[in-house]
Amino acid sequence: MYRISNLIVVTVLIYLSASCSNSTSKEDDQFFSSEYYNPVIAHNCPDPSILDDRVRTGYFYAYSTQNGTSGASNCVYLPIYRSKDLVKWEFIADGFGPGRPQWRQGSRMWAPDINYINGKYVLYYAAGLWDESQWSASGVAVSDSPTGPFKDLGMIVGYENTGVKNSIDPFFIDTGNAKYLFWGSFGADSGIWAIELNDDGLAIKPFAEKTFIGTTNMEGTCVHKRPDGYYYIFTSKGSCCSGKESTYHVVVARSKDILGPYVSPSGEKLTDSGYSFTILQSTVDGLFIGTGHNAEIITDDSGQDWMPYHTYWSKNNYNGRCMNIDKVFWDKDGWPYFIGKIPSISGEGPKWKK
Repeated sequence: MYRISNLIVVTVLIYLSASCSNSTSKEDDQFFSSEYYNPVIAHNCPDPSILDDRVRTGYFYAYSTQNGTSGASNCVYLPIYRSKDLVKWEFIADGFGPGRPQWRQGSRMWAPDINYINGKYVLYYAAGLWDESQWSASGVAVSDSPTGPFKDLGMIVGYENTGVKNSIDPFFIDTGNAKYLFWGSFGADSGIWAIELNDDGLAIKPFAEKTFIGTTNMEGTCVHKRPDGYYYIFTSKGSCCSGKESTYHVVVARSKDILGPYVSPSGEKLTDSGYSFTILQSTVDGLFIGTGHNAEIITDDSGQDWMPYHTYWSKNNYNGRCMNIDKVFWDKDGWPYFIGKIPSISGEGPKWKK
């Protein structure tokens, strides 16, 4: 009986081993991935920005809008998280702490954008004034570490030096030939704008002139260049911050020129107030509401693109804007899309080389 039982066990183990071997592709031998469940950061993490810092520190870093009331002991002015795989995140630092910038008195820190420029970690951020949005502006800060502390260098764009009101939501892009800052938001004398920066990214280039990019009812700009030579601009329209009543959604346009004009597949111009080419929106069942203000597109090691973005989530009673990730697909004409135009609930996460 002992020998027969052992034979059965050995036979079963050989069968299972063979079955596993047959179901494991070559790709599985090269990559690892984790199952993701949205949201991947299941508490308030609005307006995320992602830095792929694997070559220097081995991590991805996520930065978000201020979490908490200014002056409160538990307020985190620049929340910083880190991850190995874009799926599992841990909070690690407040990039500013009590020494946060206050060159715009009474402002809150919104919508950071993190970059690595010329050996420095360069952070752009909005100094937002909810009740006096015309005076909201954007600043820049630097650090030798992705976790700070960041040294503030003051305002980079605002009404005083650009004539653009509500100058929030900065986004930096390096084309290889020049460096640009995109910024702007809702309201008259606002909209989406772009301007060339100095090579260090810390100031507007002397004599540079701003270019009008998008209409005055969008914000949260993110620009992504594809191998097809197009620049794809993602922005958010609708109400950002009204819980389950939020209407935030992501629209996209593209241009061969970094400064536009940006247009939709049907030829709509991004400068038109009725621009409507939507690729990501709330779910009908209310599970995810107010999907928008996406971060940079991250390409995993298998070549799949991923987009982090924020959303209200019914499972926490819409308490704060959480961070989701989702696959970005590209159609035969080169346009990005999401399955069903809505957030996914779960799936296989990004693939990374072992």
